This record gives sequence, C-alpha cells and structure tokens, in this order.
Amino acid sequence: MPRYALTLEYDGAPFVGWQRQANGLSVQQVLEEAAAALNNGVPAVTTAAGRTDAGVHAEGQVADIEIAADLAPERVREALNFRTRPHPVSVLRATRAAEGWSARFSCIGRGYRYRILNRRPRPALDAGRVWHVPQRLDAGAMHEAAQMLLGKHDFSAYRAASCQAKDALRTLDRLDVSRFGEEIEIRAEARSFLHHQVRNMVGTLAQVGLGKRPVSWPRSVLDGRDRTRAGQTAPAEGLTFLFARYDPAPDWV
Repeated sequence: MPRYALTLEYDGAPFVGWQRQANGLSVQQVLEEAAAALNNGVPAVTTAAGRTDAGVHAEGQVADIEIAADLAPERVREALNFRTRPHPVSVLRATRAAEGWSARFSCIGRGYRYRILNRRPRPALDAGRVWHVPQRLDAGAMHEAAQMLLGKHDFSAYRAASCQAKDALRTLDRLDVSRFGEEIEIRAEARSFLHHQVRNMVGTLAQVGLGKRPVSWPRSVLDGRDRTRAGQTAPAEGLTFLFARYDPAPDWV
C-alpha cells in the first residue's frame, strides 16, 4: 500500500494530545478518520515524530500514513484537509515516503519553542498560546542557566513520573532563552526528548528568572537526578512542536 509522509500544523487546545485516548478527541484520531475515505472506509494508522501532550501545539509535526488509494501527494494533502474540517488540523505538505522510512524512528532531530508572556496584563490575543508570568523575568540569567544543561546527561530530574522511556540519557543540543519585548522565547533542540522534559526545564529556569534560585540551580537539579527538586511543569499551552529533522529530508511537495 502507498505510504506518505505528512507535515502538519495544529492547535492543541481542543485535543487530549497527539495520541488516541479513550477520554477525548486526539489529533491522531482526527487525521486517521479523515483518511478513512482514502483507505476503503477504514481509519488509516498514523505515526508522528513526536507525541505532543494535551494543549501542546505544532507548526511542523511530521507523520507517516499508509492508505489504500494510490494518489499524487497533492491530492492526499487536499483530501485530508477537506475532511479534517472543522478541527484545527492542517496538512501543510505531503510526499511519498521512502521504503523503510518512519516519521518517528528516522527522525534525527526535534525542535520546540516555548513562549512566555512576561507582563502584568493577562493575554487576550495570545490566550492559549503562551504562559502568562506577570512578574519580571531575567531572561539573561535564564539563558546562562540553560547553557549548563547542554550536552549528554541523565535527565531524570526533568522527566515526568509517567515517562515510559527505558532510560533518561539524552543529548540536549540547544536551549536558548531570548527576550523580545514583553515575550520570552525558549528554543530547545535534541534528537529526542523525555516526557515533559522541555516543560520541566522551562518551569525550573523560570525560578532563576524570578530571582528565587541562583543560575547554578538548574544544573544542580540535573546532577541530583531527583524530579522533586526541580521547578513546576510549565503549562502546555506555551509549547509548540516546531520541526522534525531527517537525513535525507523527504522530498516535500
């Protein structure tokens, strides 16, 4: 059967996350049910590069899907976009998947962005897209602390209790904190992340930004490997899955 690679964007607010669950609507369910019309009426199984949590958004999620219909990638994209309405899920690009290619297992890098609105008034236009922190944050101190987390480490202190990864060893390639006016942006890149790793790192760095902890604290938390010593899990709505990287990259249409 023909297999396709898809690039997706979605608003995570109305979903229980990427993965199908019994307690609500998921992005995966919307996409698979939209593909049923191209798969002899049967929902087509999809796999994503990163299984985002409830409330987390995506600008460049990548998924693979196998369907019965042998169509040009452009037609697959248009058919899926027609049938995912009115849900906030859109297929941006589609192409034939190479033999043996997997959106999840062929991925060599993933990138996330976390947005913090750092001002007294609450958000109106960006509600549901940012974490509102009204107290002044020192982005410079947060960035300095973040650089101490780069490299290959045991990130047990920054993983969720429900994380199903076999081990907590990960290599963090980028963790940059920048201020743009009233907004603070955190960019994180790695081959793979643990469950809640980005949000737990953000919540910990925020304690440094508020002046409640020293710049060295997030690294000491990392070395201690104890999740209970770290900061809060930052809210899901500030997080966006930006991209999945492949080598070679799919020949997107």
